[in-house]
Amino acid sequence: MSTRALIILHPGFEEIEAVTPIDLLSRAGVEVVQAALDDSRFVTGRSGISLQATHRLVDVAEDIFDAIILPGGPGIMQIRKHPLICKLLQQQQAANRLIGCICAAPLLLLDASQTAGLRYTCHPSVEDQLTEAIDAAVVQDGNIITSRGAGTATEFALQLVSQLTDQVTADTIAESICLVR
Repeated sequence: MSTRALIILHPGFEEIEAVTPIDLLSRAGVEVVQAALDDSRFVTGRSGISLQATHRLVDVAEDIFDAIILPGGPGIMQIRKHPLICKLLQQQQAANRLIGCICAAPLLLLDASQTAGLRYTCHPSVEDQLTEAIDAAVVQDGNIITSRGAGTATEFALQLVSQLTDQVTADTIAESICLVR
């Protein structure tokens, strides 16, 4: 059985925060299911770039994924407290499977009641709501990985790769894309 990750594409997502994990996880041999939150599989990000999702979220919501990943972007504010996303995050946490949230997406962890006692980071624009956030590019606490924003998307994606595969794979990918560390 192959390793599978779900990335949820919502209107107004930050394109770099979605495409970078999709690309690097795919390079690592992880099957990345790209799920549109709405009925249309075409989802437009914050900069007007549209991606075609592989699925609609409602069609894969009952599937089991090794990771659920949420990109941030201004669209997060429109999906706050989304019942299906909150349910999926709660189920993923209860099963101790990986969760990745970048930029403003940790707000959905808050909405799903998953931040108590958690070490996490987020975009500075939402620190007033996520008052326990720490200033770090990427933070992993147990099975939850959080990151600051578009500028940290590669580090975030490589941390996901290391957790879903291994550190050697993450290092090999980092070298192949000429990442200077």
